[in-house]
Amino acid sequence: MPDIPAAPQPQLPSPDAPLRERLIDAGAALVAREGSASVGLREIAREAGVSHGAPRRHFPTHHALLSAVARRGFADLTARFTAATRPTDPPRARLLALSREYVHFAQEQPGMFELMFRHDLLDSAQHGTGQDAPAPPRLRESTLPLFAGVVQLLAAHRELLPASQRPGLAPELAAAALWSGLHGLARLWSAGSLPLALDGSRGEEAGAPDRLDELLAAVLDAYAPPADR
Repeated sequence: MPDIPAAPQPQLPSPDAPLRERLIDAGAALVAREGSASVGLREIAREAGVSHGAPRRHFPTHHALLSAVARRGFADLTARFTAATRPTDPPRARLLALSREYVHFAQEQPGMFELMFRHDLLDSAQHGTGQDAPAPPRLRESTLPLFAGVVQLLAAHRELLPASQRPGLAPELAAAALWSGLHGLARLWSAGSLPLALDGSRGEEAGAPDRLDELLAAVLDAYAPPADR
């Protein structure tokens, strides 16, 4: 497996971009630098180079703006998933590629990764966008297409297995369990806890990527075992 690429630099707000996009760009840049906990409307306005009251034109609440920033994160993660797989790849190979990208995203963009799964944003009511614009979908709805894709891949892989090898869990439950395992792995790996436990370091030596692949395969094996097992 190749080394993990350097984390991409967050897009800086362009003075020529529409205000709404500038605010989202500014929020994403702040989250990348400082994490989500310290990002408020005033800080985002200052980063975007606009007055403190300007965000209210498009985002009536702090949660509304953070939800839009987190939605950008889901769009970026979806783009990574698309780039990492091909429709002609076997389902298990696609699941392994998605799992790897999920962990790499958490490692490269820890602030965004944390923001995307904040319970208060995922479970909050719809937020308007100001100036009587219609409310966008709830943030948690951004996760549904990703989850549905994993369910479909698990179901497709199951059809390739002999009946004796097929996991007992329904694809929906298997996808939920797989996601739970990957999310925990992503958090522990990006924090350095798992590399420390496995290698006695923060995973900077050459063998660390291989250890990560072994862990990903172990998590995946529980719900999508290889056909030749």
